[in-house]
Amino acid sequence: MLRTHTCGELRLSDTDKKVSLCGWLQISRDFGGMAFIDLRDRYGITQVVFNVKIDAALYEKASKLGREFVLQITGLVKERENKNHQIETGEIEIIAESITVLNEAKTPPFTIEEKTDGGEDLRMKYRYLDLRRNSVRNNLQLRHKMAQQTRAYLDNKEFIEVETPVLIKSTPEGARDFVVPSRMNPGQFYALPQSPQTFKQLLMVSGFDRYYQIVKCFRDEDLRADRQPEFTQIDCEMSFVEQEDVLQMFEGLVKHLFLNLKGIDLPAMPRMKYDDAMKFYGSDKPDLRFEMRFVVLKHTTDNENKDLTTGQGFKVFDEADLVAGICVGGCAGYTRKQLDELTDFVKRPQIGATGLVYLRVNEDGTIKSSVDKFYDVDTLKNWAQVFDAKPGDLLLILAGETVKSRKALGELRLEMGNRLGLRDKNKFSCLWVVDFPLLEYIEEEGRYFAMHHPFTAPKAEDMELLSQNKFSGIRANAYDMVINGVEVGGGSVRIFNRQLQARMFEILGFTSEQAQAQFGFLMNAFEYGAPPHAGIAFGFDRLCSLFGGADSIRDFIAFPKNNSGRDVMIDGPSEIDQKQLQELNIKLNITKPMKEVNC
Repeated sequence: MLRTHTCGELRLSDTDKKVSLCGWLQISRDFGGMAFIDLRDRYGITQVVFNVKIDAALYEKASKLGREFVLQITGLVKERENKNHQIETGEIEIIAESITVLNEAKTPPFTIEEKTDGGEDLRMKYRYLDLRRNSVRNNLQLRHKMAQQTRAYLDNKEFIEVETPVLIKSTPEGARDFVVPSRMNPGQFYALPQSPQTFKQLLMVSGFDRYYQIVKCFRDEDLRADRQPEFTQIDCEMSFVEQEDVLQMFEGLVKHLFLNLKGIDLPAMPRMKYDDAMKFYGSDKPDLRFEMRFVVLKHTTDNENKDLTTGQGFKVFDEADLVAGICVGGCAGYTRKQLDELTDFVKRPQIGATGLVYLRVNEDGTIKSSVDKFYDVDTLKNWAQVFDAKPGDLLLILAGETVKSRKALGELRLEMGNRLGLRDKNKFSCLWVVDFPLLEYIEEEGRYFAMHHPFTAPKAEDMELLSQNKFSGIRANAYDMVINGVEVGGGSVRIFNRQLQARMFEILGFTSEQAQAQFGFLMNAFEYGAPPHAGIAFGFDRLCSLFGGADSIRDFIAFPKNNSGRDVMIDGPSEIDQKQLQELNIKLNITKPMKEVNC
């Protein structure tokens, strides 16, 4: 071994030991006769001292070292005069006796420190340098510990880890596949798995009643901060269970992770129906770290409080399907500029509202609203009463078509949560969302799509609706775990009967031939004694970012892609050699875009 200790382990109890350390030169300081080096490895930083009076040649050699040189340093551990309590080795230093340059280094393109001067693009290009920074390394260590604790919990619950294939068959449902040409089967392609869904169901047929896998999955879809073309799942399946068994088992997993990684003992997770989540929060992944539930002033479907808004000449409310809002405590003092900013926010195209109505309940009990000329004081007081508003509160109200208005109000709620500091990353609120619709009708496609996936079972009490072809009212035996407004996991009770699975494919627009060609292997397996089974998959990268208090999953992936799906470090994807294309029987017919012409 080139080192006797790491740069993070020496303490006062090691005083007068002769040690050898290896690492990278973080920073050097020369005070004319005394030089100091901070030597860094993945475990920490140790200060090394060079004294011209002790060894002039060694001092001279140290003064010529550059940042990120790879060094081996031998010397004596001594108590440090000016202690640094910011680092664990801050009470000691090494009085150098020898130094070996293991490798020189070019000046890095950005400073490898916590407050680096490198932008994200530059750091992604030199990701191997970015990984030397403590915060990035700590993120990957958290990821490692989360994988360890996941395996520990599931192993203790009799789950067995099984690897499933990476080269599989392409399927038309879900996101776009990444496809892989087969040289030995000209004109045919594998797909990279979007999930191991069908394989884990086949494992249940095989009698492996508790399966898990921490597995790479691939989806060719547009990217966001919480999406990558390749990502990792904690993928699980169980036999001879019902929905409640799955919820209890995997609520236990997440509570285990919080307790062992963050020292937080989570309470039992509440259950919320999908319909209630949409009605009160405008989202199937509500953030429950703060209140601000929607209050309805009018909803044509339920005929709620209709008399409070209609017939007063305010056309926006009269013609709306839904009039609803949130009560923001203590914000009646918002200025006109602040209210205009909120109006501009909800009118952004990605939010989609046409405007914003506000009502202030002033500290003296008086009420001021942006629709005073349409509604008398008594009506506005009734609004405040419906909202249970107190003096000092501000009501923010939207109106329009139900689905769009709920979505916009949900975004406004989150924006207010951000502005008021209510979305604390160190506070965690978890819940299960259940009773999703089984199917959703897409007008543009003219057919139904599976809300979850086509292998999800309907709730037993809704099977009659299936036989009556009343598809819009059927609920799925599905569930999502939501933490702080982020869906971290989702799953369902599966179909395990061939006839029901064939019926589901029929509803989704498959011909019997198409269903057999795509999923015949699964339906055939159901005829050989498939047990009742259910499962779930957690977004491992999302869990890591949530535990680490970050917004982007890229921070917890060693070598991530950028927002365009490119690896800027290795410059991929890239063109391949013509000879390879010929071996794969692929002929490219790409029309290059015309050059932009300035007029």
